[in-house]
Amino acid sequence: MQDQENPAVPNAQAEAAPSTPAEPTLEEQLASTEARLAEMHDAFMRAKADGENIRRRAQEDVAKAHKFAVESFAEAMVPVKDSLEMALTVESPSLDSLKEGVEMTLKQLSSAFEKNRLLEIMPVQGEKLDPMKHQAVAVVPAEQEANTVVAVLQKGYMIADRLLRPAIVTTAQAK
Repeated sequence: MQDQENPAVPNAQAEAAPSTPAEPTLEEQLASTEARLAEMHDAFMRAKADGENIRRRAQEDVAKAHKFAVESFAEAMVPVKDSLEMALTVESPSLDSLKEGVEMTLKQLSSAFEKNRLLEIMPVQGEKLDPMKHQAVAVVPAEQEANTVVAVLQKGYMIADRLLRPAIVTTAQAK
């Protein structure tokens, strides 16, 4: 019976082993927190630098876009200028050759406009007045519905979906 343990006498090994792991000391907690703070500060500084780099690159891209926005239009306009200059160098042009040259130059110009999404606004007679595209400068009596285009005095132009210049029109007066 000596081999049996006395339940009233506590086991020496059970007393020596704590039931939970040892708690870190305040110095260890402080060091761990400071290390995490340094890591987070480093990550924050890197993110801040990345943000600044992205902002700077975006500003440079916008500046380049503004600087060279007209480049494709300029490339399309150079042949038009060349054609006009060549027409002026002809010593004794005939009326027919001058007219033909002007027509060819107009085709080049129209092609340049189309290529760069510069669209004509040319309303037809009887079309309803669109204040977003047309500017009425006069109201005249006419045999058509009121607030419709009677005559176009000057074409308008749009660049893509933005109005560059409204078409100048006269409109029909209400009866």
